[in-house]
Amino acid sequence: MNTETTTGEYMLLFRGPHWDRGLSTDELQHAMDKVMTWFGRLNERGKIKGAQPLSGHGRVISGTDGRFVVDGPFTETKEAVGGYLVLQADSLDDAIGVAQSMPTLRYGISVEVRPILAQCPIFQRHPELVRRATDGAGEQLWVAAAA
Repeated sequence: MNTETTTGEYMLLFRGPHWDRGLSTDELQHAMDKVMTWFGRLNERGKIKGAQPLSGHGRVISGTDGRFVVDGPFTETKEAVGGYLVLQADSLDDAIGVAQSMPTLRYGISVEVRPILAQCPIFQRHPELVRRATDGAGEQLWVAAAA
């Protein structure tokens, strides 16, 4: 049973950042017109909460105390996340419908749709431990920081 509570917001992760390569100027102009219209319509309806492109460069931090910092992310180009959009939607199905209408899907982009949770799942799995660790203030701070 899924007991996760969502915020009504969904993260759309756009994969495949080089969809424009190989298109003629006219094809690219046509595609960009469709993309801008798509974003414009979502924005007019108040569905976009945030959206930005992401650099292909970054670092991956891991290990005890974050002591390993390596170049990354190292994913295949077709899997690299090129950008994101935070979408307000009525349901996961509604968010999927929006993602399915993304004009660049025809050029090889894929879109991952993930619900944004109202609370970190650890708080739900271990509420007593979290409460003791934070004296009751940590959850409010976490939720406020995420908002």
